[in-house]
Amino acid sequence: MIIDLSCYPTDLVDLAWRHDGEPFTGERLLKMMDGPFYVNGKPRRVDKAFIQPPQGNTIYTHGIHEKEGKAAIREYMGYTEKMVCEHPDRFIGCFVYNPRYGTQNGAEEIERYVKEFDFKMVQLQANMHAYRPDRALDWLRPAMRVCADLGIMVKVHTGDGPYSIPTEFIPIIREFPEVNFILAHFGVQTGGVYTFEPFQMAMDEPNVYAESGWCLQSRIVEFAKELPKHKILFGTDTPPNEPGMWINLLEVLCHEPPQGLNLDEDTLEDYLGNNTARMIGLEPTAPPKSVAEAEAYLRDNGVVLEPAE
Repeated sequence: MIIDLSCYPTDLVDLAWRHDGEPFTGERLLKMMDGPFYVNGKPRRVDKAFIQPPQGNTIYTHGIHEKEGKAAIREYMGYTEKMVCEHPDRFIGCFVYNPRYGTQNGAEEIERYVKEFDFKMVQLQANMHAYRPDRALDWLRPAMRVCADLGIMVKVHTGDGPYSIPTEFIPIIREFPEVNFILAHFGVQTGGVYTFEPFQMAMDEPNVYAESGWCLQSRIVEFAKELPKHKILFGTDTPPNEPGMWINLLEVLCHEPPQGLNLDEDTLEDYLGNNTARMIGLEPTAPPKSVAEAEAYLRDNGVVLEPAE
């Protein structure tokens, strides 16, 4: 299966990024996930996606988001909760932790969303929520304790300063070795390119993993040669991104050098979904052996394929 770590369906256009067009709803995301996307010549879909609210919708906004405490948290998590409940076979919940609504409030809500709605991940967005993660450890500990107790992964927004440079998270990562931390966007965002930091952190720290999306194509080839194969996880940051380009980023690893490294399809399948599946207790799956097998799987799951010309 293919599992996407980073998707943001919403009924309200992101108040920070201000994406053009109508809100990118859960229904639009499901249609996009069905693709089909071609991986080594075989049609595929994104089988499951971790979803969460757009980050700009998780902060106080005059006239729109004015609630406080748990009421504010439940308001910004509301659409994600709704989509997870309506599409449990495709969507997995990711809780966005904003410590400015109260660290204990956030910790208690993490536990509630995990136990009531089977959420599997928590995200930290220190830039949007304005705190230095290496200094505000007291803001992070209550949430991390819950994640440790419940076995929940933590995804960390990285790639731009002043508060989302990957190495700023090393203190909290080392304080909670029992928590698996995923460095989102491979250290690349609007304000910086820090690809070597997630690479080295994933090499050095047993509980650190790197999300593939946003990584430079030439660097992912270099890093995949060195990283243990379970350390690369597929994620697209959709929207604004389109999933196919980041699927292709990993597919290229199966090409010949220098653009690729002759990666085998089983390891590619690990990157695309099986690594994440193992981390959340799902059974890994083998890649389709043929075009016919891939097409049959999609048809069995309701994906309409265009007839061959």
